[in-house]
Amino acid sequence: MTFKYDFLIIGAGVAGMSYALKIARAHKGRICMLCKTSLEEANTSFAQGGIASVTNLELDDFAKHIQDTMIAGDFISDPQAVEQVVRRAPAQIGELTGWGVNFDRGQDGAFDLHREGGHSAFRILHHADDTGAEIQRGLMEAVRSNPAIEIRENHFAVEIITQHHLGAEVTRRTPDIACYGAYVLNPETQKVDTYLSKVTVMCTGGCGAVYQTTTNPVIATGDGEAMVYRAKGTVKDMEFVQFHPTALFHAGETHPAFLITEAMRGYGGILRLPSGESFMEKYDERLSLAPRDIVARAIDNEMKIHGIDHVCLDVTHKDAEETRRHFPNIYHKCLSIGIDITREYIPVRPAAHYMCGGIQVDLNGQSSIRRLYALGECACTGLHGGNRLASNSLIEAVVYADTAAAHSLAKVDNYDFNDAVPAWNDEGTLTNEEHVLITQSVKEVGEIMSNYVGIVRSDLRLKRAWDRLDLLYEETEALFKRVKAGKDICELRNMINVGYLITRQAIERKECRGLHYTTDYPVHAYDKA
Repeated sequence: MTFKYDFLIIGAGVAGMSYALKIARAHKGRICMLCKTSLEEANTSFAQGGIASVTNLELDDFAKHIQDTMIAGDFISDPQAVEQVVRRAPAQIGELTGWGVNFDRGQDGAFDLHREGGHSAFRILHHADDTGAEIQRGLMEAVRSNPAIEIRENHFAVEIITQHHLGAEVTRRTPDIACYGAYVLNPETQKVDTYLSKVTVMCTGGCGAVYQTTTNPVIATGDGEAMVYRAKGTVKDMEFVQFHPTALFHAGETHPAFLITEAMRGYGGILRLPSGESFMEKYDERLSLAPRDIVARAIDNEMKIHGIDHVCLDVTHKDAEETRRHFPNIYHKCLSIGIDITREYIPVRPAAHYMCGGIQVDLNGQSSIRRLYALGECACTGLHGGNRLASNSLIEAVVYADTAAAHSLAKVDNYDFNDAVPAWNDEGTLTNEEHVLITQSVKEVGEIMSNYVGIVRSDLRLKRAWDRLDLLYEETEALFKRVKAGKDICELRNMINVGYLITRQAIERKECRGLHYTTDYPVHAYDKA
């Protein structure tokens, strides 16, 4: 079947939903939002700590937030992107509250602000310790009650449509590649339908599922980055994978690992060895509030030195009632596995958490492919540089949704549907044996990425990852060409593509910089002034 929409949004986290609401407000064309599972399962829901914005001008200012972001990004963030996000953040907080999102406030009605690692001021708005879930709830209610937005849950985008599907040869040197929509798998018919669009927006979230242990849900398979890469779009900075230092260590829980928010260290939590000895003083003067890459590497090193599978976060010195009030979800989660955090240490270890790179976009969220925008974690705006400052990602998504909405609304009337796009070729049969092959390959990708392209890398490890992924790529592409397109094999293709991109761009960076740490090159020397 063929469907036509003026705006096709692939993904339904904070980026996709806020973009949809802004477009719907303009009453300009048909809007369709695709979600590969349900709205509730977006990566946004898993964000605990909060959303960063300058809101208290007595304690904070834009210059401080800009400087903190540049420092965390190892001074390779795009200054224009940083300036845009920081200065437009307060207005977008107003948008979120207008859509029904609640942030905690003090008795005086002002926002109750937290401070997290890398921040020089209290500027983190939050809703207890489930901020992402609250933002997702508020936006879901707003989207579902808006009749202008058509929501299609459990629909999986297989490929974006370009001139390639019209028979043209498209390479990375082809000028003016354009996106005409997407091929989308219908869960009821198991057929791939054609969705033609004037504007397509990629909001597919992260790619943490390519690692064995991640705070991301299992659906975070890097679909957007992979689809755009295959369409010959520009994908950038994929070597900068952020590992959250403190995921809850609990046997069997790896996809997702439960996140112990950075706000708990801002609250006064201390990282310790299981013996009780603190260790961050050996690594950074900011101690447990150092940026995430430093803390993650410190924990990784301590685990290797002592031969242990986790370290601990200690909040036992804090007031028990205050801890339960600030972190109710963490308290109850830990209690469910027999740990009372008011009296016992929390076992933690690093886990893949956030992709700082992605589909390269400009200040309007435009990708290198015409008529295609990218927002949220799948996009590389330049804000994060070598390392994301805590709680900058949610606000980045909303700010860029705003700039992309304004830009695409001004352009949409210049575009037409491309009715020459052919239907998807669905020849082939998938057998049970082939399902087993797919499952095994997914496990192999996770092992390769975690063992060779993790927190600490080397040329030898990266070369081994490259060779293993190349073999998996050849096997999977051969299988994909002779079977019906299904969600499992499409996700596997995407994971292999993303693993390759992370590995290749890590090989190309001949220095230690930001989140990319290699034993074969010295730490980059640069002027921080």
